[in-house]
Amino acid sequence: MAQYDFGIVGLGVMGQNLALNVESKGFSVAGYDVDSGKARAAETKWAGKRMTTVPSLRALVDSLARPRKILIMVPAGKPVDSVLGELKGLLEPGDVVIDGGNSFFQDTDRRSQELAPLGILYVGMGVSGGEEGALHGPSLMPGGPPEAYQLLEPILTAIAAKTEDGPCCAYIGRGGAGHYVKMVHNGMEYGIMQLLAESYDIMKRLLGMSAAEMQPVFARWNEGPLNSYLVEITAAILSRTDPETGLPLVEVILDRAGQKGTGKWTSQNALDVGVAIPTLNAGLEARILSAFKDERMQAARLLTGPCKKFDQDRNQFLGALHDGLRLAIVTTYAQGFALMREASKEYGYGLDLAEIARTWKGGCIIRARVLDGIKAAFADNPELPNLLLNPRFAALANELHPALRSVVCAACEHGVPCLALADSLGYLDSYRSERLPANLVQAQRDYFGAHTYERLDKPRGQFFHTEWTA
Repeated sequence: MAQYDFGIVGLGVMGQNLALNVESKGFSVAGYDVDSGKARAAETKWAGKRMTTVPSLRALVDSLARPRKILIMVPAGKPVDSVLGELKGLLEPGDVVIDGGNSFFQDTDRRSQELAPLGILYVGMGVSGGEEGALHGPSLMPGGPPEAYQLLEPILTAIAAKTEDGPCCAYIGRGGAGHYVKMVHNGMEYGIMQLLAESYDIMKRLLGMSAAEMQPVFARWNEGPLNSYLVEITAAILSRTDPETGLPLVEVILDRAGQKGTGKWTSQNALDVGVAIPTLNAGLEARILSAFKDERMQAARLLTGPCKKFDQDRNQFLGALHDGLRLAIVTTYAQGFALMREASKEYGYGLDLAEIARTWKGGCIIRARVLDGIKAAFADNPELPNLLLNPRFAALANELHPALRSVVCAACEHGVPCLALADSLGYLDSYRSERLPANLVQAQRDYFGAHTYERLDKPRGQFFHTEWTA
């Protein structure tokens, strides 16, 4: 049997496209899917190339050159464990298995530990870029044993997106580090998408703009410092007309956003490691609120809001919205990178934040011009606690916060919900406050639970308790 360079389990669109990408870079590919229909579709798509499909996992293993390199592209959870359960009886020490799905990072840690005694090298790899990215160049975030990455590096760097800084792929760290970073990437994606949705809603409700009027605004924004994939596709979406109704397509889509779990995991983990990520949480909570469509329709008939008419200059306000959105997106990146920094210490991942920013510059969903500055900030100071403490980003926040403040105020005055924009401002104001009202919270805790408190006029680490009802 021919010896193929690379194997793929799971021949959905992502698996098929990644396989085509690998083959186009000079590596032969064998694929397997438990669904024979998907296997047949892949076989047709791969005709004439150095690619084949096989009828079983055993046949896949037998068809691969040693050390074998197998990418699993199946849904996270039990399907991954099922594939691994069968593979581990077929593989040899030194073989490499890559999970390219959105697996929970602690599941990846567990699987790595289970396979290590067998000598099987297990890699959890974040893949961002969707179907097009998979085919033409995704952002790749592989984590696991360093020796596994050395074996995979020629293939992964070949198929990754490319920028002037090189392939959008780098070794992330041991264990579940790759899937952890992809999880946070997705949480930031939630936040930025919600910020853009709120900006669209403000244009619509406050300024009375149509989709056709908004489209050139987003397109123009994409030519400047807001340049990013998500701003680009927002402009593209607003340009599409529904052939059935003649209306803008975005206006006939039900206002109910789905989610697949990575945003929720990010929020839960941030609570576990003790890092505030309010904008990312707002992106998740807004999707949850959107799911209650029927209740919202009832509430719209019962609950009233402000009746104030918007009377500001449209162009001037659009300038403020641009600057406020820009700052809110910066705070989103600041929160995500602060979470990764803390988690790196908590889990011993040793994350290189500058290198992560570099790998996100191309291929991935949150690729954006601002990542150049983020990469430079962490390259200049790898120990930087928060992006907002970098002089360049601090100056930007000082310059733009009045714009964000005015946008949030206008939205609140007119009853337009702005969870993510408001939470971005709240994060900035909390982070820049030398003194917060947590002293009252701690006094309350001591009052009802004798939780003690520290004093401003005593050394840190000394704790006191007051008999408040004496």
